[in-house]
Amino acid sequence: MRLARPGSATSPKIEVTLHKRLAPDRFLAFAKPARKLEQGDNLALGQSISARVARRGEAGEIELQFGLSGSALDAALSAEGEIPLPPYIAGKRSPDHRDASDYQTIFAHEAASVAAPTAGLHFTPELFAGLQAKGIGRETVTLHVGAGTFLPVSADNTEDHRMHSEWAHLSADTAQRLNSTHASGVRVAAVGTTSLRTLESAADAEGQLHAFTGETDIFITPGYRFRAVDVLLTNFHLPRSTLFMLVSAFSGLETMRAAYTEAIREKYRFYSYGDACLLFRRQ
Repeated sequence: MRLARPGSATSPKIEVTLHKRLAPDRFLAFAKPARKLEQGDNLALGQSISARVARRGEAGEIELQFGLSGSALDAALSAEGEIPLPPYIAGKRSPDHRDASDYQTIFAHEAASVAAPTAGLHFTPELFAGLQAKGIGRETVTLHVGAGTFLPVSADNTEDHRMHSEWAHLSADTAQRLNSTHASGVRVAAVGTTSLRTLESAADAEGQLHAFTGETDIFITPGYRFRAVDVLLTNFHLPRSTLFMLVSAFSGLETMRAAYTEAIREKYRFYSYGDACLLFRRQ
């Protein structure tokens, strides 16, 4: 959810994007420009929403304590906030009513992700029916896409990059069914990199999945040994991103270079509404 404080002659415009709830009245958020804010500052965000900067973090992150709490805050955010569209969309137009459905996956159930897990945008009821007709099963996990997924890697050494955490839940029943699927020789395909990170976080050293609920900050780079996922459906990702490192680890750097060479040559679409690729695990 994105909120803004209008600018004036004495105070600059401030935009805040909420990305993680800490309490009924507290959120972590990214502020722009964050350098204009100090701990203790009070912000009027919209007509009925006020907040205090409880803490300043790194890379533009702040903690906000709102004057409203719980369902009252939720209602105000729904009425006055905007869907935080990716910058390459928001830079061209303001969000409108269509985005509530267009920038949303068929899997959506709970409100908590900072952005849509875009690989899921490709799925429709008709596609589900076609997969079922071919005997392809479907299981779901709960995941809250975190802001770290989209932040660029600025460190020269990947070991120095701090991966933001994301919240995920895999039930014991789902874990057991996926373990049975693997044991029968059937491959497990993850829809999206966040789903893959969830399953890999829930797997033990032998590849057995267990119930998982909590934060994961797993950072997958070339050399990682995958344990739970055999196939990955994902969109094309930007170079120097953690997601491109993940797909290079999964299918091999040369495979991804070849795929991206074709994508550029054939003018594939990138980003949220872009084309997808089906990747197979190298190891």
